[in-house]
Amino acid sequence: MASAGWLILNAIRIYWKTIFIILYPLALLPVFLFDNVAALRCLYVVLLMAGYWVSEALPLPVTSLIPMVLFPLMGVLDSDKVSLCYLKETNMMFVGGLIIAIALEHCNLHRRVALYVIKLVGCSPRKLNLGLVTVTMLVSMWISNTAATAMMIPIIEATLIELEEQGIGQMFETPSFLDGASSEKMRSADEEDEEDPKRPTKETMCYFVSTAYAACIGGNGCIIGSGTNLTFKGIYETRFDNSPGVEFAKWLFVNVPMMLIMMYLTVIWLQFWYMGLFRPKSADAKRLNVGKQNETVARKLIGRKLTEMGPMSFHETAVGCLFVLSVLLWFFRKPQFIVGWAELITQHKVKDATAALIVVLLLFVIPSSPDFIYMFSKDEEKRPKAASHALLTWKVVQQKLPWGLIFLLGGGFALAEASKVSGMSQLIADHLHGFAMLPRFWVMVISCLFATFITQFTGSNVAVANVFLPVLAEMCLVAKIHPMYLMMPATLSCSFSYCLPISTPPMAIAAAPCNMRSTEMAKAGLGVAIISLATLFAVFPFLGSYIWNFDTFPEWAN
Repeated sequence: MASAGWLILNAIRIYWKTIFIILYPLALLPVFLFDNVAALRCLYVVLLMAGYWVSEALPLPVTSLIPMVLFPLMGVLDSDKVSLCYLKETNMMFVGGLIIAIALEHCNLHRRVALYVIKLVGCSPRKLNLGLVTVTMLVSMWISNTAATAMMIPIIEATLIELEEQGIGQMFETPSFLDGASSEKMRSADEEDEEDPKRPTKETMCYFVSTAYAACIGGNGCIIGSGTNLTFKGIYETRFDNSPGVEFAKWLFVNVPMMLIMMYLTVIWLQFWYMGLFRPKSADAKRLNVGKQNETVARKLIGRKLTEMGPMSFHETAVGCLFVLSVLLWFFRKPQFIVGWAELITQHKVKDATAALIVVLLLFVIPSSPDFIYMFSKDEEKRPKAASHALLTWKVVQQKLPWGLIFLLGGGFALAEASKVSGMSQLIADHLHGFAMLPRFWVMVISCLFATFITQFTGSNVAVANVFLPVLAEMCLVAKIHPMYLMMPATLSCSFSYCLPISTPPMAIAAAPCNMRSTEMAKAGLGVAIISLATLFAVFPFLGSYIWNFDTFPEWAN
């Protein structure tokens, strides 16, 4: 009997995903069977996808395709309307932004900029940490959080290894042995070490984890910096199609100050926790007190890496110019204080996706080498033998573009559209009427706390935003609160996933190479989450009110 029970438990352990995929939809059937209305059928699909997203029983992009199957079959939304949600303007802006980011990575310009900034800031332990987080934050505004972290981690590893080889600092703690220990005992300890990974020093943890935090915080600074930002943009503009939308310049005006405050308060907290900042007599502070030698070694390493990269190429220069062009096109499309370039050209609505795709087209047109200028040179050796590749090729895009994330965004937009059409969001908002009647500041605080808590335990903050934001949109209508007042802070809170390696890919990327324990990450991450939420609550209501006038409920929301 016991043997049979063990076999059943073992089978569940092995095949739990398949079992969950089959049984979970059956368990949800009572949601609409006893009251078969469109709103509850839509709620069934939302709960089904939320369960699959959180458990990752199916790959996230595959789960995101469920609306294409169930909404038409269950009579919630027509197939053509569902399909359009997967290629909305926001998706196209996301694709454009990603392709520009891929071009930056492809020519290695982002790495060169990172090394120059680190060298400029300084290479003492605390200055080096400040330089690393500053670079990661700024890069993460324009490319994905995951890519920004993945770019910086090898630079950190190389720097710490070089310092250790020079006898300055340690990357991992050295186990202490009793005096007179035999060589046999030492060997057995080494064998145990192979099974039990080495523990990182506090300095090592500070470098790695602060980089992941910088990627998450930096992603909030720009609308294209994070999938959650674009999820918010799509859902907001779908639900409130008469609104001015989420504009690039306004987003920067509100979120860049908050990003900077969050980041540098986080640096102070982490250096206090790990590096003995404001604790000069602590062991952590004394361990960093190695004079100018540490800084000299680190500076030489950064200089050597820059030398290895060679002089800046035409390819890097051209991509850098196009990147600056993309930022200018986004910012001056509709800057409010002057007439935007789009308004000068046409009366039709031009959004940020158009600006992104202008630059994308140029990336595939401009050659990566200027050898064409020697086409008619008298020197035959200088004449090009074949056309040079463009700044970016489609083969590179195919390899690096995260197509799954595009489906994830599209699935969220399909849920938002179905929630509106079926009345599901209204149904939920009506049941939360008492909560919505609280003072608006406390509604925002509770919403942000809930989003921050949930996102610590899911692998995708985009999935959390997809489920949460449509409900908040309806709650804004019930409570007569400006939609931006609740939806933007909740969106930002979905990116405050700092406490566990499973919270978001940057955390996992940072934790792996230094063997950082989840408990250590949770201690540091809790402080960063508190800093981020406190900054959000203190700054957003005041700074945002200058842009959107939160004291009046907009007519377009009705």
